[in-house]
Amino acid sequence: MKRALVTGGSGAIGAAVCRRLSADGCHVYVHANDQFNKAERVATEINSGGGSARAVAFDVTRGEETRIALETLLAEGPIQVLVNNAGIHDDAVMPGMRAAQWARVIDVSLNGFFNVTQPLLMSMMATRWGRIVNMSSAAAVAGNRGQTNYAAAKAGLHGATKSLALELASRGITVNAIAPGIIASPMAAATFSNEAIAQLVPMKRAGTPEEVADLVAFIASEGAGYISGQIISINGAMI
Repeated sequence: MKRALVTGGSGAIGAAVCRRLSADGCHVYVHANDQFNKAERVATEINSGGGSARAVAFDVTRGEETRIALETLLAEGPIQVLVNNAGIHDDAVMPGMRAAQWARVIDVSLNGFFNVTQPLLMSMMATRWGRIVNMSSAAAVAGNRGQTNYAAAKAGLHGATKSLALELASRGITVNAIAPGIIASPMAAATFSNEAIAQLVPMKRAGTPEEVADLVAFIASEGAGYISGQIISINGAMI
């Protein structure tokens, strides 16, 4: 049984990814930081349905805390599927953006990627098989007013994805990024009305977390072994 870690696994997309990877036969570590009770509920749901999951908690922005937490998980065996899904919004137009808003968003999405991914690489490389999926955003592809910090963080992931893919290509490990557009979630519902979605999205609807999870599952599968270093959009033809 392959072991998968999904950061931000307590959110709408993260939880859907956890459920799908479990259905595909992975033991899933459902990660959270502030919302550990939600991660526990996702893990309980998976286990009750016959899957295998465990909730884990650590702050991806704290390098030493993350390293210690990952060492505990690695003592149980290598993690071969990693979905870097943790990320936050703290929106403001650039002229009014506070330095703390910039730093925090960069810290979670970009520094968090390093803090989680780097400690897992040697054990993953030793197995000669691995899948790293970095969750990006349409904002990183096309930009979005009020999200300079978020777009910068996620666009940074694009460069990291392509570079790490080159480094790991000969080791049987793929590295890709997925860039969702508007996906149905409490956050999206608070931001986009149905009328706005119909205007912005050519398909006239928001995507579902399950559709994103299906894409993650394919990229994490044996069948996607020749796909690496790619930024894959899922956005209803927005871009």
